[in-house]
Amino acid sequence: MLARIFRPSKTAMQSGKANTKDWVLEFEPRDARQPDPLMGWTQTGDTASSQVRLSFETREEAVRYADQHGIAFQLIDSKPAKRIIKAYADNFAFSRRIPWTH
Repeated sequence: MLARIFRPSKTAMQSGKANTKDWVLEFEPRDARQPDPLMGWTQTGDTASSQVRLSFETREEAVRYADQHGIAFQLIDSKPAKRIIKAYADNFAFSRRIPWTH
């Protein structure tokens, strides 16, 4: 069973960095999800990949856990966030390329 070790990104529903500090070990699904013929919900017979998600404080802890339990894993490093520092006063700067008008 293959697992992924990664640091989750922030969701679109939040502006802060909640739940992005920990590393997560999550199993890859064995089977594709299929729609239920009666209700239309997606279903799978693989419980481990859809319900088991382990959190670790550091990447090394997650890798050590996978090695100790014989779990094959794929380590996915996240890119650092590109910060663009802006100020409201930049709208009125003389060095602005496009003049600010109404």
